[in-house]
Amino acid sequence: MKPIEKDELYEHVSQFLKAKGIEMKDGSYPRGIQKGCSILVDAINLSQKGITKAKVQIDKNLDRMRQVIHEKTAPKTASKPSGSPRSKGQGPKPKAQSPKGKAAKR
Repeated sequence: MKPIEKDELYEHVSQFLKAKGIEMKDGSYPRGIQKGCSILVDAINLSQKGITKAKVQIDKNLDRMRQVIHEKTAPKTASKPSGSPRSKGQGPKPKAQSPKGKAAKR
């Protein structure tokens, strides 16, 4: 989003009020509205900058998190992939399961 110019919001408000039959002439009331519009424009522009910075930081942290997940879930590579004495059909034998009774937990 492009930043809003200082007098841009006041000009739009003036045109809107003029279309409704209210003309803003020089005086304390239009000056107060102009100051209020200027403060609002500053707040909007600063908020937009903050949101943009937050989005960049969130995207950066999300990429880091994805990288960590990728590293933790990637398949492990063997240290010696070509000189392994085991054949593909032979794998580690499963361990015998112990009984899950109350006596086994003591």
